[in-house]
This record gives sequence, structure tokens and C-alpha cells, in this order.
Amino acid sequence: MNHNRSTESTSPPSLASNDCARLIAELRTQLNRVVLGKAGVVDHLLACVLARGHVLFDDLPGLGKTTLAKALATSVGGRFMRVQCTPDLLPSDVTGFNILNQKTRDFEFRPGPVYSDVLLADEINRATPRTQSALFEAMAERQVTIDGEPRMLSETFLVLATQNPVESVGAYPLPEAQLDRFAMKLKIGYPDRQSELELLARSSHSTRDTTAQRVLEPGQLLRLQQAVADIAVETQVREYLVDLAEATRSNRAFSLGLSPRGLLQWQRVAQAHAMLAGREYVMPEDVQAVAGPVLSVRLSGIGAGVDKAIDAVIGAVAVPML
Repeated sequence: MNHNRSTESTSPPSLASNDCARLIAELRTQLNRVVLGKAGVVDHLLACVLARGHVLFDDLPGLGKTTLAKALATSVGGRFMRVQCTPDLLPSDVTGFNILNQKTRDFEFRPGPVYSDVLLADEINRATPRTQSALFEAMAERQVTIDGEPRMLSETFLVLATQNPVESVGAYPLPEAQLDRFAMKLKIGYPDRQSELELLARSSHSTRDTTAQRVLEPGQLLRLQQAVADIAVETQVREYLVDLAEATRSNRAFSLGLSPRGLLQWQRVAQAHAMLAGREYVMPEDVQAVAGPVLSVRLSGIGAGVDKAIDAVIGAVAVPML
């Protein structure tokens, strides 16, 4: 990977709609084969990836977050890296650093884990605010600054961050401005009984069925992401999104309403959801389907009641007739 590539890039040729549908179906198959009984989570994750967003998993340990992250990286043909966030983790441990070569007397750059396509930031709320900020520059700009020099990351760079909602000792809660950098907050949750029985059966056999296969060739993920931008959003749907955003800002249940950046992200994720559904236009149903994951990561002030408050906002705003 060229760490100093030019910011100018040639747009790859667009994918035909039937090619998009085929690749998405194959991605779904691979991820659902690895993580059993979580088709809804898989679809939300794919919508986030196609919308060029980052995901925060707010869930208990041992539910398959790492497995899902690795499967995603494999299926999209990307390089996977993992960083375990701890209080002693330094920004340079994430971004990389320059080191003096004693033989040549020149500085050499040692890239950090952000030089990947899929980065799993495990227990991100255990890193210090300074280290969190270094990671958020990478998320927002897809670049890092080392000794005053900007260095570009992968065009499809994706962060899957996790945090444990139960343990708070030694944690540094993410402030709202940083939470707003994520497109979604997802929970995997416990599997159903049949899925757990299948997991037990698999554990005594070959690991072939638990390993994802590569689906995308180089450049195809970027082309799928570009295809999302071409999904049509009619004026009535845009007005619906703005009405919903205004409703969050006037709702006393939330200490902060939806930001314009969050609104833009909501529209893009709704476009991705429409593409997952095989449509070339966004319906109000797409907006509603991704409302919970998109809003819950950036609306605060009500604790455990966030889902009910979001449902109340959705229910209070008139749905346009298309």
C-alpha cells in the first residue's frame, strides 16, 4: 500500500445494477454463514459499509463482534487489523511513527494499524481521549497527520469499534462530537436456540463453515459505495428526513438533537438500505429501517430509553405518500 498516494484518483467504472445485486447477495451469504441467526445485524452492517460509515458495537463480550469484523474484511477483500484499546495506548500506536534508522541516519515511517481496510478498535472507550482523537481523525478524513505531514489511508477505510456497556471502571466515555463520527451503533445480542445448537455442532467439526470467502475484487467495494450515491432520493423523502431531524431537536428527551452531519449520514445509509432491497430509489421505509442504529449513536440524554424515544419521534412525523 502506498502510504503517500496522491489524493487525486481516477473514478472506476460504475457497476451495473444486476452486478450490485449479485455482489451484495454473495456478501450477505458469507456473513450470515459465519454469524448465525443475525441477518438483521448483517444487513445493517452492510448498509453502513456501503454508505462509507463506521460502526460502534455497544455489546457484551463473546457475542461474535471480532468474528464478524474478520469475516467482513475477508469477504470484501480487505486487510484486517485489530488494536486493543487500553489507557496506555499512545496515538502513535494507532497511526504509526517515524523512527531514525541508525545505519542510514534517515527517518523511516512505521505504519500503525490504521493502514488497513477494516480496523477493529476493541473497547475504544478504554483509550485516553488523546488516542481516541487520533483515531477519529482517521475516521473523519481517512488520513492521519504524522509530524505535521498528512498521510492518506485506504479510500475504503472502515472502523468497527466496540465498547462494553456494563464495565465502566477505567473507561473514557466518548463525547457526543466523537460519537457523531460513527454512522451506526449496533448490538449483536445473544443468538437464538437453534443458532447456538449449530455453533456447538460446528465446534466439533471442520472450521470450513465458519470462515468467510472473498467476494469482492480490488476496487469493487469502492464502486459499490459510489453506486449508493446514485440511489435517487425524491424531494418528499428529503423533506421527511428534515422533519425527523427537527423533531429530534425539539424533543426534550434528547439533550442534543440530530446534527446536519448526522442527517447527511442518515440519508446515505437509507440509500444503502434501498440498494440492499434491490431498489434504485429511497422509500420512507428505508429511512425508518435504519433510524434506530443511526440515531442511537448520536442522540443522548435519556439512557436506556433511547429506543422508545426514537420510535416516538418516528411515530410523530407524518410519512410522505410517494
